[in-house]
Amino acid sequence: MALALWQAFPGARLLTSVYDPAGTFPGFAEAVVETSWLQRVPTARRDPRRALPLMASAFDRLRVDDVDAVVCSSTGWAHGVATRAPKVVYCHNPARWLYQPQDYLRSQPAAVRTALRTLTPRLTGWDQRAAQSADRYLVNSTVVRQRVLATYGIKATVVPPPVSLDVTATQEAPAGVEPGFFLVVGRARGYKNTEAVCEAFAELPDQRLVVVGGLPSGDWPGNLTGLVDVRDAELAWLYAHCQALVSVAYEDFGLTPVEANAFGKPALVLRAGGFLDTLDEGVSGWFVESVEPAAVRKTVRQLLAAPLDPAPIREHAARYSPAAFATAVQDAVEQAVRPC
Repeated sequence: MALALWQAFPGARLLTSVYDPAGTFPGFAEAVVETSWLQRVPTARRDPRRALPLMASAFDRLRVDDVDAVVCSSTGWAHGVATRAPKVVYCHNPARWLYQPQDYLRSQPAAVRTALRTLTPRLTGWDQRAAQSADRYLVNSTVVRQRVLATYGIKATVVPPPVSLDVTATQEAPAGVEPGFFLVVGRARGYKNTEAVCEAFAELPDQRLVVVGGLPSGDWPGNLTGLVDVRDAELAWLYAHCQALVSVAYEDFGLTPVEANAFGKPALVLRAGGFLDTLDEGVSGWFVESVEPAAVRKTVRQLLAAPLDPAPIREHAARYSPAAFATAVQDAVEQAVRPC
C-alpha cells in the first residue's frame, strides 16, 4: 500500500523504518527511500517484527517539515512521524498488538510477545497521541472505519485499496496445475481459516483446490495442492484459470477477491469484515455464511449450479483501479492542505 500511495504522488519523498530492496516490491526501485536509525540494526532489517518495541522511537525521530503535506501508510507506527505540515493517515487497522493482541501476538516470536506485553501501556499512550496528530484519517473499509472511531474517536473516510496486479501482464502456469480449480491465496495463519476451506474440499473429491502460500499441516487428499514462492506471473495465471477465489478469512479489507474479480472470476467469501464492502452478492460472487466446512461446500455448489457472468464481475473490479485510488487520496490531501 505504501507503494500505491507513493505512486499517487510521483516524485514525493518516501520514508520508512527499514528497507530491504531485495525483499520488497520492485516498484520501490524508482523511489529514493529514506530510512530511520533502525536501518543500521541488522536484526531489524532481517525481521522488522523483532524491532516492534523500538518502532515508536524510530518514527518519533523521523521529522518532515519541508513539504506541503505528509501521507502516512500506517498499521501502527507511521502515523507517529513528526511534522508541522498537514498530516493525512491511511490506516490499514489500529495497531493489532495493542487493540487485537489475540490475533497478532500468537504468530510472533516469544521475545516480541513478552516485550510488547510489558510495553503496552506506554505504547498505547504513544499511539493515541500519534493518532490525534493527524489532520485527516483514511481507512480501507467500513469495518476499519468503525474500529478507528471506537479506538481513537476519529471519523475516517473509506478509500478502498487498488488492485495492483496487471491483468494484461505475462502469465505463466505453475508446474503441475491444470485450469479449472478453486483458489485460496494466503498463508495458513489462524484468522485466515485456510484449514476450514481445505476440509471443505477434502469432502469434494470432484473439485480441485490450489492454496497459494502452502497447505496447512496435515494429511490432505490429492485434489488439494499447495504452492509456495509464487511469482506474479504465476499468480496472474492462477487467477485467470481458476473457477473462483475462496476465502473465509477475517480480513480488514481483503484484496484477493477483488484481484480475482479483475480477471472476471467470482469470489466466495465470508460474510464478515472487509468482504462486506467489496462483494456485490450475486454479481461478483457469493457470501459464505460461516467458517464451517459445510458452509463452504454449500456456497461452492451454489456457484457450480449457477455460474456468474464474467463481464459484470470485471466491471465491479474496475471500482478498485489504481487511478480511482490515486484520485481519492489526492483529493483528501488537497482538502487537508486547503480546508474549506
